[in-house]
This record gives sequence, structure tokens and C-alpha cells, in this order.
Amino acid sequence: MRRTSHYSRSPPARRKVASGEDAQAGQAFAALPSPGRFGRLAALARRHDRSLLVLGSGLVAALLAVGLNAIVAPPDRKLTQGDIDAAVVHTLKKRPPEASDAAKAYDVIRPSVVLVRRLGEDKKSKVTRRDDSGAEASGDAKKFSLTGVGTGVVFSEDGMIFTNLHVVAGADDIGVVFADGTESEVELLDAQPENDLAVLRAKTLPDDLRPATLRSTRGLKTGDEVMAVGFPFGIGPTATWGVVSGLRREHYSEEGRRNLIDLIQFDAAANPGNSGGPLVTREGDVVGIVTSILNPTDVGFFVGIAFAVPIENAAKAAGVSPF
Repeated sequence: MRRTSHYSRSPPARRKVASGEDAQAGQAFAALPSPGRFGRLAALARRHDRSLLVLGSGLVAALLAVGLNAIVAPPDRKLTQGDIDAAVVHTLKKRPPEASDAAKAYDVIRPSVVLVRRLGEDKKSKVTRRDDSGAEASGDAKKFSLTGVGTGVVFSEDGMIFTNLHVVAGADDIGVVFADGTESEVELLDAQPENDLAVLRAKTLPDDLRPATLRSTRGLKTGDEVMAVGFPFGIGPTATWGVVSGLRREHYSEEGRRNLIDLIQFDAAANPGNSGGPLVTREGDVVGIVTSILNPTDVGFFVGIAFAVPIENAAKAAGVSPF
């Protein structure tokens, strides 16, 4: 009998009728998967093997990378002072340092500080002028020369200025120079000899005049930081920084002619030319008017002790309230 196999596409072959033993073998063969199923299983196995191979390769690469990093990476080291200094320099370059209290106080008071010039009549000379009709007329011309310098501080918008009486005493003419360079003649409004104070008023004012802020000395304490601003020996404006050395001091003025009382003693450097300048707090508020220095020698320069008149006394001389 001729039959077609269901398991192969090979040409049909003549087969003999199976014996009982052959029949059992044929049944066992029939139980095996077909060749098509074998192909699918083999493909699945191959894909599974490739996945395992990729996964294994990745794990090996990761382990190699970790090991290599451990070998190549430098070991941890302790910070040195050089590292800290470099970090500080880098930070400072990125952000400039904040201004000091002294610099802030100076910026506040500087626009209010003036150079006071005492002028003396030098000589008179003849000058010739022509009037409207063309006629000549002669007269005297006054000529002044600088006889002394000091400092003043503007305390009102209409150009009123505090200074020392000894700065302007005996002057034939008085002039001031404002912070922006504006020059002006001034008039003497009032004087308070017992406190060595004088009040001036400028005739010409700068457009951006900034009066100083006055502050009571009631809260002032020994050890508080203060600044003196002025024109020592005509140099300036110059700022010197120190502390309040004492309160309610007494001191004889130049040549012992006046006994000044209730003074602020301070150790910020003051020299001839500082007279009449402001003594200010770290906020730039005026608490006193610099008036004199103590020096046991005849040289007349600063040795560490200076005095200022409290601003309350200066306000009385001007007839104004300082607060």
C-alpha cells in the first residue's frame, strides 16, 4: 500500500508493513515534535543565548569600569591652607569686599565738609577806572592773602556753617570752598567764645548742597567709634578714625586764654587745620566740632589727645535745634 508521509516533503518511499516491534517504534517516532517545531525551539534558544551573552558582557564591562576608576582616580587628600587661600581669593574676585564703617561714614559726611580760608588784607594799590562818560577815576583796590586755614561743616540748606571762632577771628575776609569746588565768601552770623564756636553763612551755594545730620551726644559712650574729617595743614579733606576717649573733659584753649568745658575727648588724629571740622559717628552723624589738641611740647602736632565741642553747644550758638 502506497502512503504519503505527514512529516517530510521527501519523495514517498515504499515501506513494508510494520511488525509489532516496528509499530511500537513508529508510534514513538510519531510522538516526537515535527521538524518545524524543532526550528522554532532552536530559534528561541539562540535568542535566549544572545540575551544572556549581551547581559553578561554588560556586567563584565561595568565591573571593568569600576575597577579601572578605582585604579586611575587619585586618592582623597586633606585640604591645605593653599586650597583655602585660593578659594578665598576666588570668592573675593567674584564679589568685591563691603566698604568699612569708616568708608561709609566718610561718604556720608564728605559733601558737608568745607575748607575755611582766613584772609588778611595785604596792601592797597591804586587802580584806574573809566565811568560811563569816559572820564577816568582812581581808587583803592584791596588785596588779600591767605593767613590761615581751618574746616567747617554745613548744617542747613541755606548755607549755614559751623567752625571754630579761633579759625576766623581777626580775619579781614573769610572764604570757603565746598566739596564740589564751589568757592564763596561768607559772613559771620554769630560767635560763642566760651565754646570757641562761630556760625557762618555762605553767599554762594552749590547746586547739590547736602547739609550734615546732627546727632545728640546723650547716647555717646567712651569707646564708641568716631571719625574726624578736616584739612590738617591745609591737606584734605582728610579722614582719621578712632574712638571716644572720654566725656565731659576740660581743656584750656590756645595759650590758655579760655577754659573749655564739657568736651568730647577722642583719639582720632587731629592737627592744625582740623579745627572747626566735624566729629562724626560710624553712621556719619555729627556729634561734635573739633576744637583743639593737647600737646605738652611746643611743636603743636597731634600726640593722641584731641577735643571736640558737643553738638548741643554748637546748636545753641546757631539758635537751632540739632535733632
